[in-house]
Formats: sequence, C-alpha cells, structure tokens
Amino acid sequence: MSRKGYPSEFRRKVLDLVEAGRPVRDIARDLGISEQTIYVWRKQDLIDKGRLPGATTTEQVELLAARKRIRELETELAVTQRAIELVREVVPPKDGSKRSR
Repeated sequence: MSRKGYPSEFRRKVLDLVEAGRPVRDIARDLGISEQTIYVWRKQDLIDKGRLPGATTTEQVELLAARKRIRELETELAVTQRAIELVREVVPPKDGSKRSR
C-alpha cells in the first residue's frame, strides 16, 4: 500500500504491539504488512518522540505544503512574466521610443 494507505489508528496499534515486545516478524505476518513498513513507522515514531534526530511528521507535512506553495508561486510568476512579454510585443511604448531591456 501507499505511504498514507493505512489509518493512523492502525499504525498506532501496530507500534503499541512492537513496544509491548511482540516480534515485528510476527506482527507483519499476522496483519499482512511488510516488516519494513513497521520499521519505518517505528523509526518515525522515535523521531516524533524526540528519541532520534530527524524531521518530525509535523515538520514533514509543513515542508511538503511549503514546497507545493513554492511550485504554485513559481508557476504564477512564469505565467505573469510570459503575459508581460506578450503585452510588450503588442503594445508600443507610450513615448514612441524603443524599449530598453
């Protein structure tokens, strides 16, 4: 499944089983998920709790949102710049002289 494919409640219950001492291999087999998925969730949980260095889940969400907004703004800027170029091609300068670049 995809990264966001499992509900957070399910992930929390899996991590509770790991913390209770149940082997990851058994949990993965019983629930039909990969061991690697559980290890990734466990690592992120330790980061979120401050036990390991790294970006917390909240920071990752904020970073993804910021990157998305940057892409949107870059697209808007490119469209605006192209519109300015097109207007300059069609509309002569007011004073009748050639425009400077």
